[in-house]
Amino acid sequence: MKCIVGLGNIGRKYDGTRHNIGFMVVDELAKKHHIELDKQKFNGLYTVAMINGEKVLLIEPMTYMNLSGEAVRPLMDYYKVALEDLLVLYDDLDMPPGRLRLRQKGSAGGHNGIRSMIQHLGTDQFKRIRIGIGRPNGRMSVPNFVLQRFTDDEMIVMDRVIDRTVEACETFLTQERFENIMNQYNGDVN
Repeated sequence: MKCIVGLGNIGRKYDGTRHNIGFMVVDELAKKHHIELDKQKFNGLYTVAMINGEKVLLIEPMTYMNLSGEAVRPLMDYYKVALEDLLVLYDDLDMPPGRLRLRQKGSAGGHNGIRSMIQHLGTDQFKRIRIGIGRPNGRMSVPNFVLQRFTDDEMIVMDRVIDRTVEACETFLTQERFENIMNQYNGDVN
């Protein structure tokens, strides 16, 4: 069984915000395959479904971003998901909107959701897709920026990014070598 986790913050006030791009991708993947995240356990909203012939656990932590690992680790343990079968999707301030960066491991890089994942998994050796959201211009603080919704113009780009990330997730479910997926999906989304 594979596991795809989208990171974000719970609650309507965070819907569509930059920090919730991980949730947005998981929601779109579920919608595309006519499935719902309809179960709750261990502070996670999730489902187990078949996508492209592969059994997958889709998770959105309901713990707020900074505590994401508290929901993911127990669900992975409960469903006996191996670490090498985990893929985490999250926002990245250090990349412009429209860029994807797939990695097999790495530090938290200042991202509190990933810091929590590393803490609760006990390792930084897990696959991830970093989704560029850009940095704030001018005097806006980083917290205000990441909790802001995308503008209509930005959503034109981000809709393409979400679709491309969904494709990368689907490929993850069927492709054995993550290096091949990295080669295929790393870079700017046209």
